[in-house]
Amino acid sequence: MTGSEAIDYIHSFHWQSHAPGLARIRTLLAALGNPQKELKFVHVAGTNGKGSTCACLASVLQASGCRVGLNTSPYLVRFHERIQVDGVPISDEELGELTEEVRPAAEAMAEHPTEFELITALAMVYFLRKKCDIVVLEVGLGGALDASNVIDVPEAAVLCAMGMDHVRELGPTLTDIARAKAGIIKPGGDVVSYGGAPEADQVFRQVCRQQGAHLTEVDFSRLRLEESDLSGSRFAFGDLKGLYLPLAGSYQPKNAALALTTLEVLRRRGWPVTEESIRRGLASVRWPGRFQLLRRDPAVVLDGAHNPHGMAATARSLAAAFPQGGVEFVLGIMADKDVERMLTPLLPLADRFFTIRPDNPRAMEAGELARRLTALGARAQACASVEEAVEAALAAAGPGGAVCALGSLYLSAAVQQAVADWTSRHTI
Repeated sequence: MTGSEAIDYIHSFHWQSHAPGLARIRTLLAALGNPQKELKFVHVAGTNGKGSTCACLASVLQASGCRVGLNTSPYLVRFHERIQVDGVPISDEELGELTEEVRPAAEAMAEHPTEFELITALAMVYFLRKKCDIVVLEVGLGGALDASNVIDVPEAAVLCAMGMDHVRELGPTLTDIARAKAGIIKPGGDVVSYGGAPEADQVFRQVCRQQGAHLTEVDFSRLRLEESDLSGSRFAFGDLKGLYLPLAGSYQPKNAALALTTLEVLRRRGWPVTEESIRRGLASVRWPGRFQLLRRDPAVVLDGAHNPHGMAATARSLAAAFPQGGVEFVLGIMADKDVERMLTPLLPLADRFFTIRPDNPRAMEAGELARRLTALGARAQACASVEEAVEAALAAAGPGGAVCALGSLYLSAAVQQAVADWTSRHTI
């Protein structure tokens, strides 16, 4: 099986077709010899900042001399990004061979696994085969019934910034969502929480007490920003001064603080994390699609914000980077999102919005999104493609202007390509 055939096969499974639960992933992994039982994990859940926190953790652990698996979702450009070892995505050949190997076990099941369950199983087999010392494992949706929660007690369970998202699947209140995320808290384990959302914090504290788990909440008074621009930031955390993080966005030092607090827990558990590995690891973090500067003039920022909490954080970063406002937005979102709450923080910064439909079955039509924005008092223009929207936004921005593309990670690859094509055409 080739890599492209493997991807087609994996995508033939649809998560919407099954009720949530861990029975299928347990059955599949048991047929594969339960590879997860022989691996150690940092398990990462939450609403926003999961990917960036995972990237910081994986980079520092790799700089500490560990062989590190990284399993995240969704991908930006290539499917292979979802399964990495020491920063290198799984190859076409390895993905094809692995899928061919796992396929008989999946097809022998009375109820076939979902796409995410199949990917989780592939990742577990791959990480064991690659002899990973530790795996940084991002939750797909929620926590309690997420396929990734098939693991035993992790080295650390990490709860990122909480907000309202996936309410259809997880529940209508922040308490409901927190209860689902708290499912990754296991008896006697170490838990690290971003905090700052009282309803969610109360749930996490209660579940930790019930499970006899040790909870560490990030102390943001230890975080001091030293300097920041569109290339990244320099900050201090506790006694560590002059830490450099090449991820732009005012929210990224806080994600790094969560990772650093987790690394302190891991060091107490015997993992070889040092000041030198922290400095080298953070300085080499790469996590595209999160307040990523694609070009400087006109400036184009790509951000994966896709819920109210994330949009508010992006709006703060945009206000700091472009205090003059007048930002041209390229925007596409999923149909199940709270449009008004998501977009209100962007309105004071915007000149106009160029709306598109992301390449996803759940996406909102560009015309509908433009109508919703117009009802909020914004100027909005529906576009037929990412290329058309990027072209129009860059033309409207002009020299010295700014463009921000956001609303869904599913836009990332197309936006990057469209900006690269525009730049090649306008470079003398």
